[in-house]
Amino acid sequence: MSMKPFSAQVRQEGDRSVIDLQGEINSAAEAGLTEAYRAADASGAATIVLNFSQVDYINSTGIALIIGLLAQARKLRKTLAVYGLSPHYREIFEITRLVDFMQIYEDEASAMAG
Repeated sequence: MSMKPFSAQVRQEGDRSVIDLQGEINSAAEAGLTEAYRAADASGAATIVLNFSQVDYINSTGIALIIGLLAQARKLRKTLAVYGLSPHYREIFEITRLVDFMQIYEDEASAMAG
């Protein structure tokens, strides 16, 4: 099964920065994910939203990268929210207790309203 390589695009939606993630989140995604987070943070948005709706795969290194983003956001007193997680990855976020530290939404509309 061939999966798409990682990519991330940052866009502004009102007072929030959205990072649209695509492909696999693994060690190869670190530089792109870090760059996208920095761009989202530089916008001055108090909330950064991660869109996982086009993510094919997240391995343990990818989870560690997401935890790193969460740590950065908390240090800067920013809110990190996510949407578009598949049921499998939502369960992983619950097992790892990431849901205790970030807001999880089903879709973009609810993430923007939340």
